[in-house]
Amino acid sequence: MSFFLKLLRPLVQLNYRYPIAVLSVSLALAIYSGYYATKLVIDTDLTSLLPDDYESVIALEKLRESVGGETPLEVAVNSPDFEANKAFAEALIPKAMELFDDRREDYFVNRYEFQRDVDILKDYAIYLATDQEIDDIIFYLEEELEEARLEANPFFIDFEDDFDDDEEAYEDDRLERFEQMYREIIPSEYPVNDDSTSLVVRFFPTGSQNDLNYIRDLFAAFEGLIAEMDVQQFHSEMVVRSGGRLERHLMEIDSIIRDVTTSFGSGITAVILLVGFYFMIKKIINYRRGYFRHVNYSFWSHLIRFPVPIIVIGVPLLISLSVTFGITYVVYGSLNTMTSVLFVILFGLGIDYGIHFYARYLEKRSRGELIRNALLKTYESTGAAIMISASTTAVALFVLVIADFRGFSEFGFISGLGIVLAYLSMLFIMPSILVLFEKYNIILINKNENVDATKTAGSSGSFPFARAIFIVGTVIVAVVLFQSHRLYFEYNFSELEPEFPRYEEFRSIRGEIDQTGRRNPAYFLADTDEEVREILTTIRAMKSANPETTILDVEALQERFPVTPGEQQFKLDKVAEIRAILEDPFLKNQESEYLDILRRASKVTEPLDINDVPEFLKNRFLTRDGEIGRFVMVYPSVGLSDGRKSIAFKNEIGVIQTESGNTYHAASTSIVAAEMLELMRKESPYMVIATFLMIFILVYAGFRSFRWTIIAMLPLLIGLSWTFGAMIILGLSFNMYNLVVLPAILGIGNDNGVHLASRYREEGRKSMSAVLKSTGQHITIGSFTTMLGFAGLLLTSHPGLNSIGVLAVVGIGLTLFSALTYLPSLVQLLENKGWIRF
Repeated sequence: MSFFLKLLRPLVQLNYRYPIAVLSVSLALAIYSGYYATKLVIDTDLTSLLPDDYESVIALEKLRESVGGETPLEVAVNSPDFEANKAFAEALIPKAMELFDDRREDYFVNRYEFQRDVDILKDYAIYLATDQEIDDIIFYLEEELEEARLEANPFFIDFEDDFDDDEEAYEDDRLERFEQMYREIIPSEYPVNDDSTSLVVRFFPTGSQNDLNYIRDLFAAFEGLIAEMDVQQFHSEMVVRSGGRLERHLMEIDSIIRDVTTSFGSGITAVILLVGFYFMIKKIINYRRGYFRHVNYSFWSHLIRFPVPIIVIGVPLLISLSVTFGITYVVYGSLNTMTSVLFVILFGLGIDYGIHFYARYLEKRSRGELIRNALLKTYESTGAAIMISASTTAVALFVLVIADFRGFSEFGFISGLGIVLAYLSMLFIMPSILVLFEKYNIILINKNENVDATKTAGSSGSFPFARAIFIVGTVIVAVVLFQSHRLYFEYNFSELEPEFPRYEEFRSIRGEIDQTGRRNPAYFLADTDEEVREILTTIRAMKSANPETTILDVEALQERFPVTPGEQQFKLDKVAEIRAILEDPFLKNQESEYLDILRRASKVTEPLDINDVPEFLKNRFLTRDGEIGRFVMVYPSVGLSDGRKSIAFKNEIGVIQTESGNTYHAASTSIVAAEMLELMRKESPYMVIATFLMIFILVYAGFRSFRWTIIAMLPLLIGLSWTFGAMIILGLSFNMYNLVVLPAILGIGNDNGVHLASRYREEGRKSMSAVLKSTGQHITIGSFTTMLGFAGLLLTSHPGLNSIGVLAVVGIGLTLFSALTYLPSLVQLLENKGWIRF
């Protein structure tokens, strides 16, 4: 470390000789970098957190390029009167189609989905069913036929009367399955809920859902149109809302932006006020402790200089942050959900180095050192400790760059870069500001101040209760280790997503419309129809062979809509088989809603032309080019909001190999989320271990002593153990967001022990109490500013970001507490035993 300090020493002298030039060049660089920093946007796409060469990411991108994934704006209409709902929708549609976007010079929407032509589907319901669904229909009819024959037999005696209730329940269950299957093929004519009190009209946007201004204008235009139409004239109880997944996407991004702004404003304001009050109060108290006859400045003189330390420390810090995020734009082009809050976090982290440098500079000047000498001596003494501190924190964060999980790697790169630039700014830009402020007497320096606590009377006292604190602290660590099994990981994605009352209100108005048990499918893309069928066969064989399968169903249009003459004839033969069963004398006169449905669908004798298939059905299977897509959809039987079930689904169908030897990768955001979760959990232990090893190496390089390396790092280990204990007591869990904080806590928490151990070695034996009064204050205020930076996240509505703030505040707070208590206790015990060596 001393080599680098000597190498960079001329930069401090340059600050002293040419302060205006140094500051001007730095500000110009900050302005230039800031221009690019303002171009950063927040990317909430999960695929951006995995490397581009991951097969799951490649598959999802191919799917998006092929199929698209157009998200509609939905208008939900709710009232007790279906006809009133329908009338409003029919009045809304032509007006909505005329809404024009002046900014883009285009219509807001280009098509809609409302009334569905289902008559032809009712005629071809069996023809469009999959082979499995047709087999289910035949099974159902054969059961009905057998039951009809038995009931027609005069000699038949039902010996199972006692089981009639069970049979009735089974019958109900069977009919429910049949009804669900029919609804899969043929929905209602209008998109309504079960009691027809809610109705939905879907409008398809002309612009990109990534154009947030367009999406905001789109919803504003629809809300304005709905307000103009006076819904009460259609029905006194009518309620109409626009919304859907498209609005939720907008809400999520707006929420993150709002959270970033909130955390930025509250966090930075708190940090600035803390720094300003700390130095003002510190100067006033120490100044008045001096000789009364040397008191030259009033309280108001100190008060009007309240902003001085904020400017001295804040300007270099803002310069470093501007450059950091300018480089971030060049390297990444955007921020992800985890890195979106790094500005306020780095503000709290970086200011720490300025506090240490500025405080030690004031001490040197108060003892009569000239400006140049005070700068150089502060650089040589505190600069060394700051270098160790900054390098360990930066390396701890840079270690994350090697991770494949971009939540780790981008967080590590940006925060590590920010730490390095903050350190360089404090050491090689701040001195220019100090020189200029001294020149114009903006900083009050007087020999009357007595700010060096290590020289005050009584500074050589022993640290009280050393043995008790050491024993209690060690026992707590042992208890935490014994209870470590109670630490857990939160797999439920829904617990980490923000709640949006407006979206929930829309869902309650909308009700359950077109909802089935089949949702969140994964896709397999194929090149030929033969490959589609081969994939279908493979997946169904996997499902049958696995008693704990996570596969609910699998389908492809090639199954529903036969293309070749042979396939068409096969379907028609199946229809004929069903028709023959229905014409059996025992069923012919049976009255049943479902039998009537099948009778109508069994009359077809000609293949269905693709041009006669309604658009709403074809759209499920069409590519961007309007062609029938060759892809297979696999529906999960489990809820994918649970990460463990999502991983199980991914493990089962993420990669398949057909009999011909072809390998296919599933495409789905749920598959990507599961892979991201697995990757994060896999890499986290390695990141923590690698971070710890790098910190150990750097601290050892700074102290050149194994003994002092252990002493300096003990507060980190003890504080981390106490953090885990606090998590157990408070019921906190690890999750996909806050795991990234652990390496950061290692790097940040290590600073405290390094600063205290370094200053203690500088002052000598029996100086720990005095060191705590001086350096202890500095690390306390430094840790508080860092905690306040993270504490801004406590005000966010995003549970994932909030969890980062909670874990960071608890972790940094307890590592500080261990540095102020456990480390002095250990040093005192070592002093008493005579085991201290320098």
